[in-house]
Amino acid sequence: MNAYSQGLHAPLAKTEAPSADAAHQRRQPSQRLSLGKPARHGVLLGPALLLLYWSILSVTGWLDPRVLPPPWTAVTTAIDLIREGRLQENLAISTWRAMTGLGFGVAAGVALALLSGLSLLGGYVIDGLVQIKRGVPILALIPFMILWLGIGETMKITLIATAVFFPVYINTHNALRAIDIRFVELAETVRLTRWQFLRSVVVPGALPGFLTGLRFAVTSSWLALVVVEQLNATSGIGYMVTLARNYAQTDVMLVGLVVYALLGFGSDAVVRQVERRLLSWRRTFGR
Repeated sequence: MNAYSQGLHAPLAKTEAPSADAAHQRRQPSQRLSLGKPARHGVLLGPALLLLYWSILSVTGWLDPRVLPPPWTAVTTAIDLIREGRLQENLAISTWRAMTGLGFGVAAGVALALLSGLSLLGGYVIDGLVQIKRGVPILALIPFMILWLGIGETMKITLIATAVFFPVYINTHNALRAIDIRFVELAETVRLTRWQFLRSVVVPGALPGFLTGLRFAVTSSWLALVVVEQLNATSGIGYMVTLARNYAQTDVMLVGLVVYALLGFGSDAVVRQVERRLLSWRRTFGR
């Protein structure tokens, strides 16, 4: 019986729980699907490569300077414009226009998104009108804006605010409507007040969508600025570019183009940094 019992229990000894190392190996993924560890200044790789290719094509003669001047021409011309005071003066005016329009557009977009996203009646009234307006190009509004508001600064800022409004409204509205109903039911269960509900559920739920819309809005403000500064403007980067075009000053035109590109890239980087800090609690595929 002892031998029989030993033989009976011998197979059971072999089927004991595997070692900790074997279990750890089974828990390890067969391949890593994450994006990897982000580099601190990795976002500068694309612009650096573009600058490199641009310089190589200019040095080798593949790029005609009459078509597109080399990058160092933009640097030397910008230095001359700064010494004359033209660049910083026009840049300050353009920045004021873009930021003013951005402020009005973001405020209107958030306010109407809250009214439309948190109310069925508001959604029926506001969202339908916004979707109708989305089909009308911004450029088609320019003649009416001039007719209603004149050709001055009010028209320019209003047009920028209109371009900014739509990405903020749409992304914020969609984020509000996408809030999980379980959170709303939990807020009702614990009897949160309206203010507590907005602060604890609505704001965290809408924040990712709002920040996405803000990124689009910042870029839209600079794109709209390019358009409005072509309309009877007497100052601004767009006016400087238009004046240079009339006199065939391609180097000054290039400086204006580079300034617009840097403004768009820099402002988007600022919004991305704000987004990274405000949404640090969220684990995403890119982190």
